[in-house]
Amino acid sequence: MDVLEAIFTRRSIRRFENRPVPAEMVEQLLKAAMYAPSARNSQSWHFVVITDRQLLDAVPTFHPYAAMIREAPLAILVCGDEQLEPRTAYWVENCSAATQNILLAAHGLGLGAVWLGIYPNADRVEGMRRLIGNMPAHVIPMALVVIGYPAEQPAQPERYRPERVHYNHWRS
Repeated sequence: MDVLEAIFTRRSIRRFENRPVPAEMVEQLLKAAMYAPSARNSQSWHFVVITDRQLLDAVPTFHPYAAMIREAPLAILVCGDEQLEPRTAYWVENCSAATQNILLAAHGLGLGAVWLGIYPNADRVEGMRRLIGNMPAHVIPMALVVIGYPAEQPAQPERYRPERVHYNHWRS
């Protein structure tokens, strides 16, 4: 699948088959994440791979949109490290780029995934901190990517909106 096809056909998957994702695929997802662009090449991210069923099942207790995680075999928590990005707050953008790479890589590998926002919601950040444990204060949970083999195929809507494109000046 070429890059544009991957971008245009990737959908958020919220239903998963009951089968594990091989460790080699998980490593590919993490490698894709780490190839994301980052401000000043700071690579201000950390990743927590979550496969423990009890941990996955606990996420909906603090995240209201995480019910699908109960069907998924794994999730990757993308975290920003403020010490690796000391002069700016670009860790959010860096982690967002890494998250998008995970989503696209999952799609390219025949997996399904959905991005669950954690940061800046304080309850979700604290919930992830409690769940993972021992996370340093300068490392902030930003996104949780739920991953597995898709058990659904959402439609591909048309999303291009030319009225939202402006050239050189804002037009009304």
